Amino acid sequence: MHSYTRAESRERVKLFRQGFRQALADCVDPDIKRRIERIDQAAAERGAQELAALHKVQADARQDLAAANAVERTAPRADRAAAREARKQAEQRVRLAERAVHKAEQS
Repeated sequence: MHSYTRAESRERVKLFRQGFRQALADCVDPDIKRRIERIDQAAAERGAQELAALHKVQADARQDLAAANAVERTAPRADRAAAREARKQAEQRVRLAERAVHKAEQS
């Protein structure tokens, strides 16, 4: 996964265009390739950190769901409706976290 900043995206596009023009002229500057690779490497590192953070959020959401399930099962009859609502909210957080992880892994 790559996570480019806006400045990195603009710089990468600019360098790609320069490299493309130079390739047409058959005289590509190796500095352009190095700069693009440096941008790609920084974006890949940032993307890996963001993916790890998303996995942590997903694991925390699953832990919260397990706790909410336990609370719902052990809640007295008067508190069961509130416990059910808390479980549903925990399930929603798990779904959102799973979607975010899936989306990040696909890009």
